[in-house]
Amino acid sequence: MGIFKSRNIGIVAHIDAGKTTVTERMLFFTGTTRKIGEVHDGQATMDFMKQEQQRGITIASAAISCGWKDHTINIIDTPGHVDFTIEVERSMRVLDGIVAVFCAVGGVEAQSETVWAQADRYRVPRIAFINKMDRAGADFLDVANQLNDRLQAGAVVYQLPIGAEEQFSGVIDLVTEQAYTFAEGKLSIGAIPEVYREEADKWRQNLLESLAEFDDDLAELYLDEKEIPLDLIQQVTRRCVVRSVLTPVFCGAAYQNIGIRPLLDAIVAYMPSPLNKGPIIGQDLTDPEKNHPRHPSENDPFCGLAFKIIHDPYVGQQTFLRTYSGVLKAGATVYNATTGKKERISRLMRIRAKDREEMKEVGPGDIVALIGAKNTRTGHTLCDADAPLLLETIRIPEPVISVTVAAGSRAEEEKLGSALRKLRLEDPSFTVRSVERTGETVVAGMGELHLDIIVDRLQTEFGVQANVGEPSVEYRETITEQYLQDHKLVKQSGGHGQYAHTVMRIEPNPGKGFEFENKIVGGVIPSEFIPAVRKGIEDALSKGILADYSVVDVKVVLLDGSHHTVDSSEQAFRTCGAICFKNAFVKAGPRFLEPIMSLDIATPDEHIGDIVSDLNRRRGKVHSMRRYRKGSQKIVAEAPLMELFGYATAVRSLSSGRANYSMEMKRYSQLPNSLQDQVLKQAQERMGRK
Repeated sequence: MGIFKSRNIGIVAHIDAGKTTVTERMLFFTGTTRKIGEVHDGQATMDFMKQEQQRGITIASAAISCGWKDHTINIIDTPGHVDFTIEVERSMRVLDGIVAVFCAVGGVEAQSETVWAQADRYRVPRIAFINKMDRAGADFLDVANQLNDRLQAGAVVYQLPIGAEEQFSGVIDLVTEQAYTFAEGKLSIGAIPEVYREEADKWRQNLLESLAEFDDDLAELYLDEKEIPLDLIQQVTRRCVVRSVLTPVFCGAAYQNIGIRPLLDAIVAYMPSPLNKGPIIGQDLTDPEKNHPRHPSENDPFCGLAFKIIHDPYVGQQTFLRTYSGVLKAGATVYNATTGKKERISRLMRIRAKDREEMKEVGPGDIVALIGAKNTRTGHTLCDADAPLLLETIRIPEPVISVTVAAGSRAEEEKLGSALRKLRLEDPSFTVRSVERTGETVVAGMGELHLDIIVDRLQTEFGVQANVGEPSVEYRETITEQYLQDHKLVKQSGGHGQYAHTVMRIEPNPGKGFEFENKIVGGVIPSEFIPAVRKGIEDALSKGILADYSVVDVKVVLLDGSHHTVDSSEQAFRTCGAICFKNAFVKAGPRFLEPIMSLDIATPDEHIGDIVSDLNRRRGKVHSMRRYRKGSQKIVAEAPLMELFGYATAVRSLSSGRANYSMEMKRYSQLPNSLQDQVLKQAQERMGRK
């Protein structure tokens, strides 16, 4: 079909806005599936994991290809729950556009803002679909206004609803000036009903006025009150969407099959093809200041980004790849620019949810699964070995909560380790570390649901019966003062000894992570040993000093030292660097940092006082309250994660089950002095230290 007639899009939204239902209708109307799968009965095509079917939510992003009006649409359905934000993050990195789905009642929710910010970060063009227009309390124009007020979306109304709530029966397309009505599941296209004519004219003028700002030809026709050709409106809209200066807004009720076919038309008409997005820029492997463009052309050297890994019981590891340029053939050998090693690609697959289609070769703009790429991980660049470059990788969020998992028997230990390695490859947003004294393994993730799913998969997919501890907070360690430390490592045990000497200053580095500065002059520490000192410090950072939490926001300046011509080695300086750093850390005002969560709470008016009082008891802060819908308010607040265990039960109890909330990680903040000793004692008891 050609690259111009392909679309790589994602379906993103807050949880329960109806993303998966929208996707299922798209698959049905494009003929990809013969039966509509429903989320509530566990039959959704895109929710094929057992855990997704049991819970009625999307956990992993699923990819599928379908066709509409001579175009290929590659769709990625992403989770709405914040615990699985890595799935949205990596999908955003490789998509050319997204359909952002909003509930016509709930409007712009907390996770809506999160996915919008992710789209901003990766500069992903988008259109908006306001779903659930058939629900009580649906208000299309109010949600469209929220898009501008809360997201600065540049939202422009492209459709109007015909009726609302129980009376919702179709949509008016302001571009084609046609009405799409749906009676008993059948689509009828006709003239705009006279009762809606005046309103439709008003909003069409608003649409044309908005587009006139971005195109001189259209502006001239508009000002002269001449008829504006349909193809010009579509061309200007597409250019505006590609540049992310405008967000067309559509509406429907996916469950009732209303508005899906016009939405597919809009995806083809307004969403960018890989060609529209233009070249991707890669970094030179030897000179970070030098860039290489790769155009979406078969004539450019091949390059692509690995964005997801899954383990299939039948074909083994599948690596999902977005190709940007060139041609990749089954059986070819490619270069992994991230690792510096070559990979042989034995097979190529086009994925249709849980089904797959074998491909002989793929070109620019394709999203496919590779079989055989054993050492490629999420965020790695695959390219032509003769024209290497490094593409921008994928941001991995930091885990905030952990549980201990221990094998039920010695026989289970090896199975547990193997299963966790595979899960870690699939999901880089959770980490694994060992507690030597107890033999337990600590698994950390994005939230309680995230960890529940991991433990569930250990049992159902890998057959591992693990003993699971209570959830606990993943703190961070940092310092609040400068300290100068001098350490000399001298060991003699016959033959070559070990000698290393370092002098370093450590200082707080808030919000900037770890930085290492080398100020050695005169070769007192030979240059070949400097990386070993840094490596020793990085070992200590990952293992923790006060407890087993990772160390963040510290700057280390290596000032002085000495070496021995015979006894000095990389290992000696690595060990010396680690010890010197640890000794300095405990004297530099060490502190724990705790995760602070952002809360979005929707509650009836009569329960606001109880909700706010409870937040105050949990060391929470209320930032704002606004009208949510008639008789209810939306509370925007923040509170420490350690105070929010069991919060779902508390909210239900305080509001007689009528309030609901969502939360996500916002930032790390210093733990109050009154709690520092308590947390340290608990951590050291867990690790078996005194």
